[in-house]
Amino acid sequence: MAWAARTGITAGIVVVLAGGYLTADAYDVVPGILTTAPAVAPAAPFPDVPGATDSASPAQTLPVLDESAPLPDAATISASLDALVDDARLGDRVGGVVMDRITGEVLAQSGADTLMVPASTQKILTAAAALASPGPEVTLTTKVVEVDAGTIALVGGGDMMLAAGEGDPLAVNGRAGMADLAAQVAGELKVTGRTTVRLVVDDRYFSGPTVSPAVFEGNVTAGYIAPVTSVAVDIARLSDAEYAKRSPDPSLAAAQVLAQRLTEQGITVQGEPVRGESASSAKVLGSVESAPLGEVVAYFLQHSDNTITEVVGRLVAIDAGLPATFDGATQAVRASVARLGVDLTGAVLADCSGLGDGSSLSAAQLAAVLDLLADPAEPGLRAGAVGLPVAGLSGTLDDRFLASPGRGLVRAKTGSLPGVTSLAGTVVTAQDRQLVFVLLADALPEGGSYGARLLLDGFVGSLVGQAD
Repeated sequence: MAWAARTGITAGIVVVLAGGYLTADAYDVVPGILTTAPAVAPAAPFPDVPGATDSASPAQTLPVLDESAPLPDAATISASLDALVDDARLGDRVGGVVMDRITGEVLAQSGADTLMVPASTQKILTAAAALASPGPEVTLTTKVVEVDAGTIALVGGGDMMLAAGEGDPLAVNGRAGMADLAAQVAGELKVTGRTTVRLVVDDRYFSGPTVSPAVFEGNVTAGYIAPVTSVAVDIARLSDAEYAKRSPDPSLAAAQVLAQRLTEQGITVQGEPVRGESASSAKVLGSVESAPLGEVVAYFLQHSDNTITEVVGRLVAIDAGLPATFDGATQAVRASVARLGVDLTGAVLADCSGLGDGSSLSAAQLAAVLDLLADPAEPGLRAGAVGLPVAGLSGTLDDRFLASPGRGLVRAKTGSLPGVTSLAGTVVTAQDRQLVFVLLADALPEGGSYGARLLLDGFVGSLVGQAD
């Protein structure tokens, strides 16, 4: 009986304790499933990719110009252009056009349809063609592949801007580095116990002559252009000078740099690198990527780099299914620009950079291309508009317009050859109206290049006008 009594008392205590715990649970004092708190609202549905709210269309990448901004006086601009064209210091062949970017209205023109030597303003066409196709996001791959058990190949993919050492993720010239490539390759080789290899370079991605027959040989010797190959270090420069002498064989020079980097990684390279071939299906031992093509285009516009312009022309040719030669490149660039709607009747492209002899374009044709680059409705071409040098601040205009109203308001491509000067770009007026302009002069008096540039700069600066 005593046992039964004790059992009953214990059971009672358990019931009381249990009831107390349940009460505590209901009031959220102790853990449990009961609660007197209000029901929790159901969770919001997980947002659809890319976010819970609709985003703005990415198609608009340039600010829309204020269409209410006043147009400058066309009569005033025409009078100024006429005076410029008649200035004997520019010679007797001058062409020019000024047009409103928003409406396309021509505010002034003189000899706008006359075919003239464009010099480096021709690079604007190559920029537009490349940005249209293959496009600004494309990168160029440089890789090393296995040819056989004892041979590896450096395979060029069109990047002539490799760094000799490590790549710089913030650079355009030098985005991809030979040291990074060598480290990958050495790691792969060591995994299989190989520390001695032969090295060949496969640069067949480009074909044909490496120097255009339209280019004066002295311009190659002076470093204004390098032989165009599918792989090179620092655009084949032999020193740090902008117009340094260039390697006569950029591909082999690049392979020699890679051999040095491999040696530093503990890999012995037997003999000197030579040209060789590799299979497209070969095992990849390492690879590095260039800057996107949009940044490469901006680079050659800023620096007026002839070599890289010709490289990009070949990329346009490859994308179009044409040979990666000088002829294939000019055909592809011309066709691409024509597809954009520009009438190139009569135009001649001797090369893609404007350095070679024989190119001819009109001011009106160049203006039509510039109009496309600056059009907010053509976001894929944006790099061509924002990549132009800025007056008094960057690129080939960094030392011009320094005391001009156009400083910081003019973006333009320069052009200069013996007896030729040109300037083509956009300018924003004091009333925030954007204008497109092209000025060409290809029969300058001897020794008159510097003075001619000052005349062109003065005219463009005057387009800014006076603020209200």
